[in-house]
Amino acid sequence: MTTNPLLEPSPLPYGLPPFAALTDDHYLPAFERGIAEHTAEVRRIATDPEPPTFANTVEALERSGRLLARVRAAYDNQAAAHVTDGLLAIEARVSAMTAAHADEIHLDPALYARIDALYEARADLGLDPESLRLLERYRTDFVRAGARLSPADRERLRELNARIAAAATEFGQNVLAAGKDGALVLDDPAQLSGLSADAVAAAAANARELGREGGWVLSLRNFTNQLELALLDDRDVRRRLLAAAMDRAQDTNGPLAVTLATLRAERAALLGYPSHAAYTAADTTAGSTEAVTDLLARLVPPAVANARQEAEALAQAAGGPIEAWDWAYWSEKVRKERHDIDQNALRPYLELEAVLRDGVFHAAHEVYGITVTERPDLVGYHPDVRVFEVFDADGSGLGLFLIDLFARPTKRGGAWMNALVEQCGLLGQRPVIVNNHNIAKPAPGEPALLTFSQVDTLFHEFGHALHGLFSDVRYPYFSGTAVPRDFVEYPSQVNEMWATWPEVLARYARHHETGEPMPAGMVDRMLAAARFGEGFATVEYLAAALLDWAWHSLPAGQDPGDPLEFEARALAAAGVDLPAVPPRYRTTYFTHIFGGGYSAGYYSYIWSEVLDADTVDWFETNGGMRRANGEVFRRELLAKGGSKDPMAAFAAVRGRAPHVEPLLARRGLN
Repeated sequence: MTTNPLLEPSPLPYGLPPFAALTDDHYLPAFERGIAEHTAEVRRIATDPEPPTFANTVEALERSGRLLARVRAAYDNQAAAHVTDGLLAIEARVSAMTAAHADEIHLDPALYARIDALYEARADLGLDPESLRLLERYRTDFVRAGARLSPADRERLRELNARIAAAATEFGQNVLAAGKDGALVLDDPAQLSGLSADAVAAAAANARELGREGGWVLSLRNFTNQLELALLDDRDVRRRLLAAAMDRAQDTNGPLAVTLATLRAERAALLGYPSHAAYTAADTTAGSTEAVTDLLARLVPPAVANARQEAEALAQAAGGPIEAWDWAYWSEKVRKERHDIDQNALRPYLELEAVLRDGVFHAAHEVYGITVTERPDLVGYHPDVRVFEVFDADGSGLGLFLIDLFARPTKRGGAWMNALVEQCGLLGQRPVIVNNHNIAKPAPGEPALLTFSQVDTLFHEFGHALHGLFSDVRYPYFSGTAVPRDFVEYPSQVNEMWATWPEVLARYARHHETGEPMPAGMVDRMLAAARFGEGFATVEYLAAALLDWAWHSLPAGQDPGDPLEFEARALAAAGVDLPAVPPRYRTTYFTHIFGGGYSAGYYSYIWSEVLDADTVDWFETNGGMRRANGEVFRRELLAKGGSKDPMAAFAAVRGRAPHVEPLLARRGLN
């Protein structure tokens, strides 16, 4: 396809993909061309008659596959953020192609022999620290991908990888379909009592978009406890909404979860590990399954005790025992009673545009000196996507930042960051980063008013964006968030601290109509109220993390049996089977671990929070929002990406290894 815009580097600023010229039909041919070109490039490297050198082997591999990288970056984001029928039709094929291509590279004996020879001679190569780390990482990746296996075992590994890729793709598609099919349809406006006017309008607009004219539709977000549960007055509607969320995709994804867990266990055994959890942990900052198990086990008893105390308070307020669908609703009642705070009363002070510009962007300017300017001349992959150019303190261009704020049926749930272009000095690339959110889109002409949880998420995801934008590495392998899974959430969690920093909060928390600042007493009550419910939040999270750990601690050959019964046994064994506190994700819609990259890694949020809480303590101890602090955090950690051992980067900021006490204090677990 000579007119395929993906086949040549984008002429747009910073290499922004040319979305205005792209159609679904461009992706598959570009993938096929990209894989063919990359295969040829790698074959030339593997069969080079010259003895292996760092330049003709490792660096050459870093330069290879540029077309495939361009295609995959654009495709992966759109497949998650705006999946069309055309993309759905090719998703399974793309997944199979890319999985097979990765195996073709990592299981090439000639290529591994060149890398291994360089690794064995690494002390004599005179490499700089980043190049040496790259060589070591390449060798580790090839070994972990099966390069040392026998020919028969390599063939079996290819089969397992293909089946895992296909099952994971199907799992994700099933969750998306179940989210649409399971949306709660209401036909009586009285059933929406408790929701704000803009939330009701959004439900009506959602109904129209889904062909339910005259009704209201509450679409399902990807987690268990839907946001509306805190507000809906009708108890039966709450029950139905939670049931719709918890019962998603049981028939389709229950068997797939079993398939994925058992295939991953077999693959781990083939590679010499007792479980997929052991395989995953070996290449993280945790380092072992014992370290992860010990942390989670330490947190469970105090978290459960806190949750039980909260349940007693809620039962007293409700006049009797509460069920899972009552928890969020009565939590709001208790917060309002104890702290005189009402989430709906807060929302007029949390207008999206003000939060973004006067909160998120302003905090980054104060801490790091950057400025963010909208570029309406540049377009994204959907009309809702906005494009900004980011400038450093000296006025030089850092990169582009795209933000896709609103929920739609074609977008998966949650919030996330992707790199459309990765920074790297080797190729002269500057970053193009996108943040995705799932905020209910307001009616035309109306403001988007947020909950404070959504405010926190905006700061969190921009923390990921800063990790990508501040990247200053030579090799694409190390760019931005290319760090261990249990480290990647750490910088983004640190960025959440600025959401409640007094100077920042005072700028953005203003009434969207009058401009009046949020009253000081309301701010204090909001912050105090936010601390109520830590027991629920921690148990909800730990239940999901422990469920992930149970699925992926299975040894090869062990049949977990019925998936929902396995889930129940796992939660009971871990001591987190509280009926009123269901896991944040149940097995059948746990896309993080069965359809994404967090298998045996969901613990990483709390592991990263240990580092985060300790770093927040460092910021506060050193004067808080000071450019000097931001420069240290940026220079020593954010800019390094994966080019430096992550715990060494942490120590370069903090001056020591991490302490867990700040986390325990933050979550009331001490």
